[in-house]
Amino acid sequence: MDFNTNESKYIKAKERVDELKKFYGNLTSYVLVISGLAAVNYWINGWSYMWFLWAAFGWGIGLFFHAINTFRINPFFGKNWEERKIKELMDKDKNERKWQ
Repeated sequence: MDFNTNESKYIKAKERVDELKKFYGNLTSYVLVISGLAAVNYWINGWSYMWFLWAAFGWGIGLFFHAINTFRINPFFGKNWEERKIKELMDKDKNERKWQ
């Protein structure tokens, strides 16, 4: 096997692991902070007004999109859309150069 191929695979795997670590760090922070806010909310006024849900909802939307990006769950473009599009554009450019 070619050294550059192995190095490239290693770099891609390392980037993927970093991406997963960031997501799970964000998820852990979300759970801890929202739990803390819920506890403070209950301590201050019981459940008469659950204001911590505003923070949970706002951060939850961001976490949802982070998960979609991390796990490549994109309902609009599919799993490999970006790679296919890059290849398509490169092939198109290559064909245009042939005819010039």
